[in-house]
Amino acid sequence: MGSALGLAHANDMPTYRLTAREGRFEPAELVVPRGQKFRLEITNAGRDPVEFESLELRKEKVLAPGVTSSLVFRPLDAGRYRFFDDFHQTTGQGAIVAK
Repeated sequence: MGSALGLAHANDMPTYRLTAREGRFEPAELVVPRGQKFRLEITNAGRDPVEFESLELRKEKVLAPGVTSSLVFRPLDAGRYRFFDDFHQTTGQGAIVAK
């Protein structure tokens, strides 16, 4: 029963979705509540590999074409946190905005 409670707690974490396609992120800006842990689900809907990376948030994830994966983020202070696709740095730019 303890594991069921833990699973329910994990499911209560808000999940935000980000799609990488042809060197761009959709949406390019995600707004999340400050001070709350959250999950970011990233889908590579393109034909090339992508690497979600944020130096400010110390997160990175490489995804092959057609792959979906998640990252869990600690509660953020209010602010704007840049992320990019390391394989498409010119076009693959975005931000997580904690309000």
